[in-house]
Amino acid sequence: MKTSEAIKITHTLSKPSKMPGFSYGLPALECKTGSKLRKVPGTPCYGCYALKGCYVFPDVKAAQYKRLRALAHDSWTTAMAHQINSKRSKWFRWHDSGDVQSLEHMQKILTVCRLTPGTRHWLPTQERPYLPDPEEVPNNLIIRLSGSKVDGPAPTAWTHTSSVVTTGRLSGYHCPAPNQGGKCRTCRACWTKSIKNVSYGKH
Repeated sequence: MKTSEAIKITHTLSKPSKMPGFSYGLPALECKTGSKLRKVPGTPCYGCYALKGCYVFPDVKAAQYKRLRALAHDSWTTAMAHQINSKRSKWFRWHDSGDVQSLEHMQKILTVCRLTPGTRHWLPTQERPYLPDPEEVPNNLIIRLSGSKVDGPAPTAWTHTSSVVTTGRLSGYHCPAPNQGGKCRTCRACWTKSIKNVSYGKH
């Protein structure tokens, strides 16, 4: 498969300026759990960052919906793996916007990770119903279950987690990006399995 053919199937990867690698952004409006949480004050999804700023630009939204529709393509898994491998990037984040859509979608992501062994994958998610059997998760993928309340406890239903906190209320390893110009720079905590919980400042 040529890269141009892969892009026709999956549409382009996204490239968040904050991060060291690529991502695959889906529309935040189509989040299953997030669509409910964003109506509830005190949750991380309330005031969702992916529903403001550059994410609301028409071309960005159009690209997200193209990617969402692409999930149904029979060759999506192969095309995604080809695109990621062609970038030769060591780091990949699933969904800088949006989230897992179904159990089938999660299984496809697991397959893509297996087909891209040279890349470390990080998948943050609120979708508890779509978590796989831990034995199915490839070694190069870390899934972090997101907490459902700002300043709440880290989830206990999964081995690796993330939480959103306000100033002075930290849990686990705290993301240094706000003090680094909004960028990861050399930090790779989100992809590091020895770090059980990563907390992010509310934004």
